[in-house]
Amino acid sequence: MTETSGGNSANAGGACSGSPWKDPSQQPFIELQSLSKRFGQFSAVDDISLKIYRGELFTILGGSGCGKSTLLRMLAGFEKPSAGRILIDGVDITSSPPYERPVNMMFQSYAVFPHMTVEQNIAYGLKKEKLPRDEVARRVEEMLQLVQLPQLAKRKPNQLSGGQSQRVALARALIKRPKVLLLDEPLAALDKKLREQTQFELMNLQDQLGITFVVVTHDQEEAMTLATRIAVMDAGKFVQIGTPSEVYEFPRNRFIADFFGKINVFEATVVASDGQYLTARLDDSDTEIKTRHEQSLAPGSRCSIGVRPEKLLISTEAPAGEAYTVTRGVVEDLAYYGNRSLYRVRSQNGAVIQVSAQNYQRSAELLLEWDDEVFLSWESGCSVVLTE
Repeated sequence: MTETSGGNSANAGGACSGSPWKDPSQQPFIELQSLSKRFGQFSAVDDISLKIYRGELFTILGGSGCGKSTLLRMLAGFEKPSAGRILIDGVDITSSPPYERPVNMMFQSYAVFPHMTVEQNIAYGLKKEKLPRDEVARRVEEMLQLVQLPQLAKRKPNQLSGGQSQRVALARALIKRPKVLLLDEPLAALDKKLREQTQFELMNLQDQLGITFVVVTHDQEEAMTLATRIAVMDAGKFVQIGTPSEVYEFPRNRFIADFFGKINVFEATVVASDGQYLTARLDDSDTEIKTRHEQSLAPGSRCSIGVRPEKLLISTEAPAGEAYTVTRGVVEDLAYYGNRSLYRVRSQNGAVIQVSAQNYQRSAELLLEWDDEVFLSWESGCSVVLTE
């Protein structure tokens, strides 16, 4: 299967500088070639190909049962592929056992040893390799400083918080200096606030070390925060590969648009299309949308138009200017989140449209109430045409 990518936007974060995936002269650091894993008649991973570059913080995103953890276990050597090859730094490791791979893995459960102290947990891998005692002590101290736990070196795991246990597991995985670190849902056990804080710590740590990270997660926000690039996986295949902004702003099809964040999808009929711009009329409405679309569609054919909730403006007055698509409706539900409000608006054709509005003014009163008649508008460039 060939790789798929989103639009022309580029917004890559993490430790990988530039965009090596756009440079044909760059050699991939990790390469999967037509990789498959079957359990009887069921294909958990189905003929996927992928190139990951040195220093990337690459995320594999998908729902339960999509094959992402099976893929990670094949990279680690815990599962043998049914077909295909895995190369790391130009070396074919497809048949290599886990202990011969330049890879370490951090499990979702962290799996720290309860009978060992923090420093003993971190040192475990080096002691198994029978390194000199002073070398082990030096590298353990380096790791304790790196994950900001030197004051907890003598504590046992039952005396640690979830975030501290996560750092111990991370330090134990990194101390052997692998070329690649695999992380299976690394932040799933943390509460929301700690998870957000730890995301940035993980990014900074990866940036300092320059190690290639491959992270498996089901959390879209986590993937967007961490990744240089994301591979969205479904039913054993990659549906789209791209930077966070490419996948979010230029979803390849309706599955990606629905799975990756929230989106309003309008059913429409094509009025005109010239391979640069498309004009479509929303069903049961006189609202027309004009937006850029490079695929020419026949007038009268069907399409779907997607618009993210945060792209919409909501007001009791119609906006001025021709650059906006405008429709009307009535506020049916609203939720106040402090920094933003979420509105569910019943439009003229009966569809429910979600609007996420930033609360930029300080006020104890809601600016809009239930049953208010409102105008919804958005810039034409915010519309995404979905034909798949």
